[in-house]
Amino acid sequence: MATQLVEVSTDGTRQPSAFSATLYGPCGAPLAPLARRLSAAGRDGPVRGPAGTGPELRVTGSRKHGLHHRRRREEDQTETGRGGAAGRGGGGGGGEDEESLPVFRGYVAARRGEREEMQDAHVLLPDLSVTSLPPHVSHVSYFAVFDGHGGSRASRFAAENLHHILAKKFPSVAGDEQHLDKLVRKCLVDSFRQTDEDFLRKASSQKPAWKDGSTAACVLLVDDLVYVATGDSRVVLCRLQQGGGQRTETVSLSKEHNPTMYEERMRIQRAGGSVREGRVLGVLEVSRSIGDGQFKRCGVIATPELRRWRLTASDRFLLLACDGLFKVFSEEAVLFVLDVLQEEQAPGEEQRFDSACQRLAGEAVRRGCADNVTVILLSIGY
Repeated sequence: MATQLVEVSTDGTRQPSAFSATLYGPCGAPLAPLARRLSAAGRDGPVRGPAGTGPELRVTGSRKHGLHHRRRREEDQTETGRGGAAGRGGGGGGGEDEESLPVFRGYVAARRGEREEMQDAHVLLPDLSVTSLPPHVSHVSYFAVFDGHGGSRASRFAAENLHHILAKKFPSVAGDEQHLDKLVRKCLVDSFRQTDEDFLRKASSQKPAWKDGSTAACVLLVDDLVYVATGDSRVVLCRLQQGGGQRTETVSLSKEHNPTMYEERMRIQRAGGSVREGRVLGVLEVSRSIGDGQFKRCGVIATPELRRWRLTASDRFLLLACDGLFKVFSEEAVLFVLDVLQEEQAPGEEQRFDSACQRLAGEAVRRGCADNVTVILLSIGY
């Protein structure tokens, strides 16, 4: 199966991407797979890792992380508050023209690798509990991977709090798509900043002060629009190319940030910091993170880079992962998933995606990744 890799810039233009991967030393045996499914439709259920591997998170959603929402004609929509697994809908009778929206199903796998502690955290929220959605928005979902360093407290804090802040700040006013886009982007940036400020306030009150930090890969799904907010982690999309056949296109929806990038290095230097051996002050390997209070005065920021993408029926799945995966995989991670989906003999698509997610994380460890590895795979259907 052939694939082409492109990158989406902040203004939505597409260009060839320069993906690279670095192999690290041998890694120990993987832990048991961490895969969690939501319980029955509309119920809450905990997502836990193996003992000592991560936080317990409460998530809300429908059966098997799946959602299927339809948007009625604009004139038939009414404000009825929060709906169940079918989202928000108009109240009219049958027979109206409907525009199908994507069906998302989420799968997660995590490995500790050679680390003594699982410092990653993740969240799967097929139904983000926004108090009041703006008109003509049917549903909002949220998925995130937080890659901790220096401890697990920053990643746990972000996983437990960022989506609550996001839900409170999510815009509810009416307006055209361009206006809503600006408000959603502002909401994401403000939510990251507040999460960072709240954690730093808590960290500085401890004795000794916490020095944990965390990068993030967050996906906010607003009907058929994907908003990606990232720091050091990555989000990629698998799209089937037009014209049939088995050709696929790997679209990079994120930009990995590190202190060696020109824009990042210039910001760090203007703040009085320095970059030595690819690290801030020769210590920190990332340039954007939640936490890391001791480096904030040196130009490290919590502001994510945002990108937007409109999904189509050609899109197959989204892949969110921490840098542990991409240390041993480049764009071939998408090809690996596609190969498993084709080879897997499981009778249902959900079982095949779950197997692909587990095998991808396990393969990263087998290839020698010594870091924590967390992967979220989102299947897309119509």
